[in-house]
Amino acid sequence: MGESETIHVTYAKGPGLGPTVPNVATMLRRNVGQLPLGTVFQQTYSSPFSRKWAGGYGFQGSNWINVVETICVIARRLQSFGMEEGDSVAIVSQNRIEMLELELAIMASGGVAVPIFPFYPPATLDHLLEFCGARFVVVQGAAQLDRMTPTKRMKRLFSFDPVHDERFPELLPFDILTDGVRRSMDTVVFDPLDFSALSFEVDPDAICLRQYTSGTSAKRKLVELSHRNILSQQAALDEMWDLNPSDRMLSYLPWHHSFGGIFELFTSLYRMVPMSLEPSYGKDPQSILENWKQIQPTAFFSVPRVYQSLVDLVRGDEEAMEAFFHPELKFVFTAAAPLPEFVAREFEERGVRIVEGWGLTETAPCCTITGVTSKRKSGIVGHPIPGIELRIASDGEIQVHGPNVMRGYYDNDEANAASFTQDGWFRTGDVGAITPEGLRLIGRNDRIFKLSNGEKIVSADVERALQSACPYLTFVVIEGRGEEFPVALLFPNRGLLDGHTHESEHPVSRGCLCPTSLEDLSQCLHDCLIEANETISPKFARVPYAILVDDDLSIDRGTLTPSMKVIPDKVISAYRSAIDRIYQRPETNPGLDLSHFIVTLKAPEVAAIH
Repeated sequence: MGESETIHVTYAKGPGLGPTVPNVATMLRRNVGQLPLGTVFQQTYSSPFSRKWAGGYGFQGSNWINVVETICVIARRLQSFGMEEGDSVAIVSQNRIEMLELELAIMASGGVAVPIFPFYPPATLDHLLEFCGARFVVVQGAAQLDRMTPTKRMKRLFSFDPVHDERFPELLPFDILTDGVRRSMDTVVFDPLDFSALSFEVDPDAICLRQYTSGTSAKRKLVELSHRNILSQQAALDEMWDLNPSDRMLSYLPWHHSFGGIFELFTSLYRMVPMSLEPSYGKDPQSILENWKQIQPTAFFSVPRVYQSLVDLVRGDEEAMEAFFHPELKFVFTAAAPLPEFVAREFEERGVRIVEGWGLTETAPCCTITGVTSKRKSGIVGHPIPGIELRIASDGEIQVHGPNVMRGYYDNDEANAASFTQDGWFRTGDVGAITPEGLRLIGRNDRIFKLSNGEKIVSADVERALQSACPYLTFVVIEGRGEEFPVALLFPNRGLLDGHTHESEHPVSRGCLCPTSLEDLSQCLHDCLIEANETISPKFARVPYAILVDDDLSIDRGTLTPSMKVIPDKVISAYRSAIDRIYQRPETNPGLDLSHFIVTLKAPEVAAIH
């Protein structure tokens, strides 16, 4: 449909937006003035001589006056090394206090921070570093340097961890940027802070952060975000929930991604809520639980996969259940994918609110949010937050206007032209509908496909129905473009299959066999997925054939984003030969019920098709 033909059929607008802090430097000065000794960030002791607590490691923290003092020193030192206003600094590291201080120093002094996932394959990392145009690069340590190729573009290279690499003669230790100023929580700075290197007068619309979108391929999209984009969202959220310095946050979400690095991180910083780093970075549910017991977070931000793992882990252990669903837990926030219904019920039955939101990196990122006090409804991702306007185009695409919308994509005129309407609204590529309860998210435009008879299938609806039917499934991906019927790729929940919970405690559907192996699960799915198919409407969207895959989706193979979201096209491509075998079988008949045909693709077969 051409631009002039677009008809916007529904419209929603959030409340008016109040005053907004103009830039990151002003936020830092405000915070240190209001709460100089308040904790900013905690991470576990890393020294082999550090003391332990029962069940894990202790945390050491940094207060606002010490963090801001370090930020000011880093900003001055970067400028002495030649960093100018508008220069990009790439940061290739996992979350840590040095990364936090560095990123804030860059943003608060007129520079542009570019956080990049630290474990990309070498070719990908080289491409992303080259494309972003960073003159300064800071890495975590040897693991990142091993993935990098020296280039003439880099003016300076620093490493958080001590490391020596003869390929990089320009490499300097990060300590040279801090001048050894970092102090313990017990130290009180009495001298006035030297704010001279920070830019309090910088334009709120100046770019301060560039982030790569997750799951992109070919020419990467690098989103340019301003101080206003990031901080206007926090001003909006002030009117929607009560988080303050007396709250506690336990965090694992990576800062190179918008959910963790913008939404969660600035929720903490803006409100001066102490944030404690989860040392397994979300990869070990047992580690999260042990640190959860110590920190007792009052708010937690996560993707559904981690919530599912945590619920699987604590079920059947009364002491763990009480610690996890503790009375001070105000709410849990979920985004990036649908939350399985059986997981949602665990929180709701214990009086813990589930808050959901929707947005994209391009919208910094949150556009809608459900109420902290309202009852959750599956598929509804809330109303527009203050200052945000939504409209639905005639093709169902959600379009957004507001102070959170990006300035554009870096060095990508073609994508910028395609991403905005003539009247300045951002085309999200997501499809949805505005209802009285809030925005109903249908799915990505490119994940709505046609069967050979022309009928449209919304992948997200079918995937959600199948995954919610059985807790033994972690991921479901649907395919069927141009075919007579859809096929499902099913990936097992290994935590349950490996026996992390007792069989009698499994949140199973009626008739479930409580499987402990892949063979058992294939039988179990007969009943679970038949039941799920009955809930799918229209009937042509029901799945008559499924492939149970004895394999894991992973970041390394490109089937998961670094934020643990499925990349459907990559998954479908990886298992294309197995899908094609379904359609090529002479006995294939779309009239058959799912219970007659579930293929189990075991490990040797998986290896053969990669």
